[in-house]
Amino acid sequence: MRLLITGGAGFIGSHLVDHYMRHGDEVMVVDNLITGREENIASHRGSKGFTFIKEDICELSDVDAEIDLILHLASPASPIDYLKYPIETMRTASLGTHNLLEIAKNKRAKFLLASTSEIYGDPEQHPQAEEYWGNVNPIGPRAVYDEGKRFAEALTAAYNREYGVNTFIVRIFNTYGQRMRADDGRVIPTFVNQALKNESFTIYGDGKQTRSFCYISDMVDGIARAAQTDYTKPVNIGNPKEYTILEVADMVKTHCASNSEMEFLPLPENDPKKRKPNISRAKEILDWEPRVDLGTGLEHVIDWFRGEK
Repeated sequence: MRLLITGGAGFIGSHLVDHYMRHGDEVMVVDNLITGREENIASHRGSKGFTFIKEDICELSDVDAEIDLILHLASPASPIDYLKYPIETMRTASLGTHNLLEIAKNKRAKFLLASTSEIYGDPEQHPQAEEYWGNVNPIGPRAVYDEGKRFAEALTAAYNREYGVNTFIVRIFNTYGQRMRADDGRVIPTFVNQALKNESFTIYGDGKQTRSFCYISDMVDGIARAAQTDYTKPVNIGNPKEYTILEVADMVKTHCASNSEMEFLPLPENDPKKRKPNISRAKEILDWEPRVDLGTGLEHVIDWFRGEK
């Protein structure tokens, strides 16, 4: 296949680049490197079938190549990043998504939108199924990401209905693995780096809020399977095993043989209290479910971060 992957120098995007390059596909990456890192795709530089374009997708009007599949992952994705770049985040979700859907329409390419579990907001339904419409504060600080992705989903669905563009929407739940930035503010890289330095774990609120963590290899497998189907409704991709933040801190501390203590800080505004995917649709439509447990995944991530020091 000939693929265009936006955000391909980012965490999940770069692992998808690896996946498709291993399968002998032609991969074009478009990334402005606002949060992505060129080193994530450096191993493909000079490889046959690989192209990197440093450009903002909001400025992308066309691509001078035939495209079979567009994987749209471009967006700041951690709270630290999208709160630092609020306007850029909303432009990427709106204008950037529109530009890519136009390219998909003109080139008759399939379009896969990487959406997020954050469209469910601070959910009143647990676990979260795709039929749930969410509980999002439309003017809160997190809305730049939450509502941006909700708009991107609506626009993607409209292009499918209006123009017949072959679209797929994956709602990505918390994902972790190699190539996460130590300073991106998400739970696992933050805890791992604090543990390796024997620094205190920063726990927001009482630490009893829950998250569900999917290892990167499982996430890539789920997205790749989604790209092969013609199903147009959203599908949750994530690990349904649920942990409190305190439980994750204890696991990281044990795996790192760390002396880190707990430091409790105020809970950020609109921070969700629970997060757990209902993956029944992914099992049925994609024949997919995660295989890597959190303990095994943490061992891989900790080893990788130790190598980064």
